[in-house]
Amino acid sequence: MALSIPDKWIWDFWLTRDGEDWHIYFLQADKNLGDPDLRHRNVTQGHAISRDLSNWTHLGTCLTPSTGPAWDDWTTWTGSVVRDETGLWHLFYTGTRHGEEQGLKQRIGHATSRDGHSWQRVGDGLALDISGPNYEDYAPGHWHDRAFRDPWVIRDPKSDGWLMFMTARAPGIAEPNAAGTIGLATSPDLYTWTLQPPVYRGGMFGQMEVPQVFQYRGRWYCLFCTAAGHWSEAYKAFNPQSPVTGSHYLMADSPRGPWSVAPGPFLEGHMPCRRYAGKIVEKDGELWAMGFIHTTPDADFVGEVSDPIPVSVDENGLLTAHPERMAPGARI
Repeated sequence: MALSIPDKWIWDFWLTRDGEDWHIYFLQADKNLGDPDLRHRNVTQGHAISRDLSNWTHLGTCLTPSTGPAWDDWTTWTGSVVRDETGLWHLFYTGTRHGEEQGLKQRIGHATSRDGHSWQRVGDGLALDISGPNYEDYAPGHWHDRAFRDPWVIRDPKSDGWLMFMTARAPGIAEPNAAGTIGLATSPDLYTWTLQPPVYRGGMFGQMEVPQVFQYRGRWYCLFCTAAGHWSEAYKAFNPQSPVTGSHYLMADSPRGPWSVAPGPFLEGHMPCRRYAGKIVEKDGELWAMGFIHTTPDADFVGEVSDPIPVSVDENGLLTAHPERMAPGARI
């Protein structure tokens, strides 16, 4: 069964593996809000565990916005979780604040845990903010927010340090739908982060949300999601498919790039949106795609995490999701 909670909507999520256990962390909001569009500003983070990625044990809420004036006192949005060499768990997440910023400026936070559930912010929690000329600050009328969110952290394969990828925007680009980037920061120890130039500034999308960078069979992939309305004119020329909302991916020989958009149709795209904020996991040597279920023929917004969908890889490294191979009754 898909991950669902009767009284809550679930959307963006991230996974990490600990032995035989898969931990999933996710954004959640109470359904008593009435309108699912209100969920983004009434969010907490939940936690569940599974052995098979389909049957989940819900462990409850694990992170909430800070109380009182703080950089993350309004929202604690999407992130990722890693463990260091001592076994300490590290959560990196997106925060926004109340007050004059009105939740429009996003920053990246850091918390740690001994058990993977009870998180304590490192200092005031703030790990990284926009600085320097490579990233767009908030420009009213050009985009609806200052994008600096969805951190995805991995070990640097060429050093003892760490790489953080994030959703961001490049400055000085006239077409709003051409400024979406995948940003990069580096750290020797998970505590001190240095913002670097973006690893992808391709001019293809207005935003590239919830990046996930992983390696499979010697190739590097960067999964991301975006909406049909955020395709640039350049991408419409590159991909003659009618615009869809969902998840697609970049490919590279190294996590630092250069990255290029995978040719062909979106990996997981529909109109209206079926699944969003996808993740790909490797289990038993095979790849599986998951996303949060956005819309079905019976509901305008569902708010559950799908069952894993098999993904094939061809001789060129291109990915294809196969929902048609799912067993009857699977929730996708």
